[in-house]
Amino acid sequence: MLLPVVLILIAALFRVLATMDFSWANISPVMAIAFCGAVYFRKRWTWAVPFVALCVSDIYINWFYARTYGYSLPTAGYFARFACFAAAILIGRWVSTRKSWLWLLNGSLLGALLFYIVTNTQSWWSDPFYAKTLAGWWQALTIGHPEFPPTIFFFKNTLFGDLMFTGLFAGIMEIIAHRKGEPSLIDSDEDEEETEEEASPAKEEAQAE
Repeated sequence: MLLPVVLILIAALFRVLATMDFSWANISPVMAIAFCGAVYFRKRWTWAVPFVALCVSDIYINWFYARTYGYSLPTAGYFARFACFAAAILIGRWVSTRKSWLWLLNGSLLGALLFYIVTNTQSWWSDPFYAKTLAGWWQALTIGHPEFPPTIFFFKNTLFGDLMFTGLFAGIMEIIAHRKGEPSLIDSDEDEEETEEEASPAKEEAQAE
């Protein structure tokens, strides 16, 4: 029970850091927890961690923006982020059947790209600031609001955060497996295929004798 609580607190803390310094914006382990939790674990709490962390941190973030900038985060934004985290879990489930460093990288990149497109498209659609045209949508994806850093800046942070935390998560899991004397959790399918290929000639020789 301790692990999910710790993950929730860490994830919420990183999201709240963005209200103190915009350079931390979108550098969050939430997507990585959703993705890697689905890759490595089958326990139900892995589904709840990103959503609880989102709800807990959004309470403070919404209060901060209302006090500082005079507006609240739109409800549609919650659903957009929930959808992205749910998609990260589904991507993680799919990657769990073909564990390798390459698939972990691909899954993390896909999740970051999906989050960027979905959340900014939702912002374009619900925010009256943006013209409901292709140019307005492109502005939402690249420049954003003039009083904030460009949207593409947030995407770079999302990529950095997702890749970094996915790498840390996978690395920690590998260290734990190594200390327990267990085989690597990555490239397991490839290792099994190589073992089978090495074993097959020996079987053939034994049969020939």
